[in-house]
Amino acid sequence: MTLTRALVPAPTLAQKAALVLAGTALIAISAQISVPFFPVPMTLQTLAVLLVGFALGARLGALTVAAYVAEGAMGLPVFSGFKAGLGGPTTGFLLGFVAMAFIAGWAADRGVRSVPGLALVALAASAVLYLPGVAWLGAAIGFEKAIAVGMMPFLLGDVVKAVLAALIVTGGWSLLGRKRG
Repeated sequence: MTLTRALVPAPTLAQKAALVLAGTALIAISAQISVPFFPVPMTLQTLAVLLVGFALGARLGALTVAAYVAEGAMGLPVFSGFKAGLGGPTTGFLLGFVAMAFIAGWAADRGVRSVPGLALVALAASAVLYLPGVAWLGAAIGFEKAIAVGMMPFLLGDVVKAVLAALIVTGGWSLLGRKRG
């Protein structure tokens, strides 16, 4: 069970649509937040994608991220740096976000709630993100360079965001338990 299902056991179509819109807004806002980090600054976009997956589950989480990507593809400035459109060097990563949310949601659907379990799932989902991301970028600049500039600098940030996502989600479950208790 996901946090959303715990709060709204049988969401209506209108409630699901509202959740999708809220999720796309969260991802769009987080894409604009740059945090100074070593070796490169990081946005909170992948953290938001993980949270959407963990909170909404596999299907609704992946649908939400697909809607986010579609918003950007249609010209809305929702990507990092208020960019829009697909076809650039980050397109593979943007498409990989859908799989990332699905994996996080799949684990949530199956009841993964511990910090270590959620963090491991988040790391696995982050690793899967690099498959289309590096492949797309590698087709343009070469795979060795794509790994060097499109993956390696971001690994430490992925670990930090995986732990943050796990802490946020377990905190949500804790608050929900207190509210009901």
